[in-house]
Amino acid sequence: MKLKFSKMHGLGNDFVVFDGVSQRVALSAEQLRFVADRHFGIGCDQILLIEKPSRSDADFRYRIFNGDGGEVEQCGNGARCFVRYVHDHGLTDKTEIRVETQSGIIVPRLEADGDVTVDMGVPRFEPQDIPFLTDHRAPFYLLSLADKIIDISALSMGNPHAVQVVDDVDAAPVAADGPQIEHHASFPKRVNAGFMQVLDRSHIKLRVYERGAGETLACGSGACAAVAAGIQRGLLDATVRVTTHGGDLLIRWAGEGQPVWMTGPAVEVFEGVIEL
Repeated sequence: MKLKFSKMHGLGNDFVVFDGVSQRVALSAEQLRFVADRHFGIGCDQILLIEKPSRSDADFRYRIFNGDGGEVEQCGNGARCFVRYVHDHGLTDKTEIRVETQSGIIVPRLEADGDVTVDMGVPRFEPQDIPFLTDHRAPFYLLSLADKIIDISALSMGNPHAVQVVDDVDAAPVAADGPQIEHHASFPKRVNAGFMQVLDRSHIKLRVYERGAGETLACGSGACAAVAAGIQRGLLDATVRVTTHGGDLLIRWAGEGQPVWMTGPAVEVFEGVIEL
């Protein structure tokens, strides 16, 4: 089976994109892991699959698979790449499209300067919506790791996030603590672990250890979760620049019950054909 693909990235968070509208794409978990492998396959953090929608109020269906072959609900950097792909490859002439995801409809928009703005939906803080095992909702929670206790904010951006504030994100123990947080028993569906340094009320630095992918150069949903958590804790204003190792995102959130808006770049690197 030969499949056409595109390699894309959003701030270094890289993707293999398959057009499932123009070709039939049905990959097993083993094949997905092969595609994502940086030594034997194409190499990527996540695989994005574009399909026809299953509901009448959407233009496309968008599916996301992590490098371990598991399907996940949301990916902000991937959503921006999705928009660039369907527009640049002639699948739509709309600059604003409605996209069906596993966690609901998102509405990304291609801006005149080439950046993409995405309505990432309303963040959910109720523990059962994350899901997070605790007795009641709180501004932050204590989480026991192997050698320490940390405090986190827990929320869902369509996928689960645990965000902690650190003094120096570059020195944060992401490689050691990230896997422990991801697989913590309090998160039955695992979790993305965010490490946030507040520079001022409108600027943070962020690293994210992503569920099923490890640390990535940028995480769009993680940036949204970090800003929402920081605003909830009174640390940030409504518009925040998020600096990741891959570059900057602009995140806006008006508060409880409102959607988070994310703006940033999306780049196509090359096209190719892979035989599976």
